[in-house]
Amino acid sequence: MAVRHPKLAMEVDNAAHFVQILFIIGLTIIIGLQKTVLFFTRRPKLKGTAAFISGIVLILLRWPLIGFLIELYGIFILFGDFFATIGSFAYNIPVVGPYIAKALNSASQAGGGRRNAEIPV
Repeated sequence: MAVRHPKLAMEVDNAAHFVQILFIIGLTIIIGLQKTVLFFTRRPKLKGTAAFISGIVLILLRWPLIGFLIELYGIFILFGDFFATIGSFAYNIPVVGPYIAKALNSASQAGGGRRNAEIPV
């Protein structure tokens, strides 16, 4: 039976919080504050935004697994339109590229294709 070390668990939780903050800050730095707000508040993206923020809140409230799953759903809704683009880029990665591209293209098509293709960037 594995014993979870409290100090290690706290460090992992803190790292997860730090990653969430860095993601939001990084996105804001890359596309700007106004475009970030526009992206997250567009009507077709509100469901994904609510799921993403709810996931972050659940992670901060120490419900990491449920929070991660809800946040993953939000990311899929928010950024699902870009999977095909990422897949075409990933195709050039040696050895694993074609497999990654195929998986991302399948995920993009399963999510309805390019339903919200207009981006604020």
